Amino acid sequence: MSENTYKVPTMAELQAKGEQPEVLFWVGCAGAFDDRYKQVTVAFVKILNKVGVNFAVLGTEENCTGDPARRAGNEFLFQMQAMSNIQTLDMYGIKKIVTACPHCFNTLKNEYPELGGNYEVIHHSTFLQQLIDEGRLKVEGGAFKGKKVTFHDSCYLGRANGVYEAPREVIKALDADLVEMKRCRTKGLCCGAGGAQMFKEPEEGKKDINIERIEEALETEAKVVAVGCPFCMVMMTDGIKNKEKEGEVMVYDLSELILKSM
Repeated sequence: MSENTYKVPTMAELQAKGEQPEVLFWVGCAGAFDDRYKQVTVAFVKILNKVGVNFAVLGTEENCTGDPARRAGNEFLFQMQAMSNIQTLDMYGIKKIVTACPHCFNTLKNEYPELGGNYEVIHHSTFLQQLIDEGRLKVEGGAFKGKKVTFHDSCYLGRANGVYEAPREVIKALDADLVEMKRCRTKGLCCGAGGAQMFKEPEEGKKDINIERIEEALETEAKVVAVGCPFCMVMMTDGIKNKEKEGEVMVYDLSELILKSM
């Protein structure tokens, strides 16, 4: 992708000019390194550019939030990573953070304050909804108008932080037909990757959780499974491949749905 397609200023560049962004975009490990989720990062950045949001990223100064370390039981590593990030964020005077990863969102919002890191942290689904509500983001609904879309609730977005409506409002703004799975919102089923399970093989059992979940998604007859989390993206995509439905059902992040409809 050419550099002219979208611009991504770093905090270091802005500070050198004596400027402060409206919001810091926390990219996260998946958004920076996972080939599939890099597409989500690009989609979200393109939206921010199109609507004129003054934002910046930390770039190489951003480290892992420490979520996987803490979930896997390495509290010492979590605190090291967290303290390093808090020092960087405070050095730049960051007040407001938006991220496309519920794990980063939950850790920055709920776990950094106990170590002295206090910020306003927003998940990108809420940020997109705010942009739509303010009239800054105009969605024509073309690509997904009338199409059946189901939304998979991420554990750290839904049950852990009570964000249920924002993702659904974003989907409704597309003029899509939102169809719910049997288990959704407060009764949503985990994709199977949380709690650092993402980085290991599942224990022996009758069925993997992501297969159970994708079966529920396919029951809705939706052609699009919408997600708002890199872990869920992997697990839902693997589930679709397991059912050999790659050509029929697509897995997209909310920002990708918006960009395709602008």
